[in-house]
Amino acid sequence: MPNNLPIRKIIHVDMDAFYASVEQMDRPELKGKPVAVGGSGKRGVVSAASYEARKFGVRSAMSGVMARRNCPELIFVKPNFERYQDISNQIRKIFHDYTDLVEPLSLDEAYLDVTENKLGNPSASLIAQDIRARIFKEVGLTASAGISINKFIAKVASDYNKPNGQKTVNPEDVLEFLEALDIRKFYGVGKVTAEKMYQKGIFTGKDLKSKSIEYLDQHFGKSGRYYYHIVRGQQHSEVKPNRIRKSLAAERTFNENLSSEIFMLEKLEHIAEEVSKRLNKSKIAGKTVTLKIKYSDFSLQTRSKTLPYYIHDKDILLETTKDLLYQEKLSDSVRLLGISLSNLNTETPKKTVQNKTEQQSVSVQLKFEF
Repeated sequence: MPNNLPIRKIIHVDMDAFYASVEQMDRPELKGKPVAVGGSGKRGVVSAASYEARKFGVRSAMSGVMARRNCPELIFVKPNFERYQDISNQIRKIFHDYTDLVEPLSLDEAYLDVTENKLGNPSASLIAQDIRARIFKEVGLTASAGISINKFIAKVASDYNKPNGQKTVNPEDVLEFLEALDIRKFYGVGKVTAEKMYQKGIFTGKDLKSKSIEYLDQHFGKSGRYYYHIVRGQQHSEVKPNRIRKSLAAERTFNENLSSEIFMLEKLEHIAEEVSKRLNKSKIAGKTVTLKIKYSDFSLQTRSKTLPYYIHDKDILLETTKDLLYQEKLSDSVRLLGISLSNLNTETPKKTVQNKTEQQSVSVQLKFEF
């Protein structure tokens, strides 16, 4: 078991193929069929794929054209983010019946610290099981869960028995679990980094653990120290229930490249309306407007302007974006436009309350029921 770790019981809950599962739930005719949420056109991208579609190699972030090539019977559905948000809110209410230490990562996943929970249940595994059962009964969707001593291991574990399953990594099993883990399963190790590790003979957690911190720093830069600690089960990040939103954005990729600012303004009006709608729904405002431009050669440019006051209104947002669009001549035709608002009125620093269980002896952890 890793040394000097705080005593925590962390659950990572991850909904199974969330967007696609919501669509299949709402439209019974889609059940059992390969479904992709996203666009099927030349510029379309898959946001989520049902498990029936994944059998054909369809994955999120894949182009719609490639997805259709992999699965000719694939059914494309336009995303309905308002619906997904509503379902996500229902699920979070269930989480809060067990603990107030809930840290959402996105609409479909969250960390829960149940070290001290509202039910007084000593078993994090049983709590995870109960949460998953309630989500299925009350919402109609399946979820998977990982349970362990920190956020990193819990997140990795939640992917083990998907869909509709869970895995617990007990304190005494942490090091063995990490040593046997394929390096591609380490959260934070992307495809490029995994290839680089392969070239250096690092295929499993055990291989990674054999490298010194100096070696990892030399070959992987700032990330080297992170890899050194996580393979030893050392991660001290708390579950933070009050994650502060830093920005809010919306963007659109176009079927055909745009070369005229007049056509772009029409698109930007819709994007500004979407951003304003989200701002008003979240009851937040911001000062810094950023226009994101992706050209036909995939080069990216951003232009920003900070106002002396907070805004959330569509018209002011659009006028500021117009100024940014005409700020300088476009260098090429445009395939994507986006608007974001940052410097939000939610960015008031909050004092972190340390979990009192962190001060207890690690030896007590072995007595915990996971």
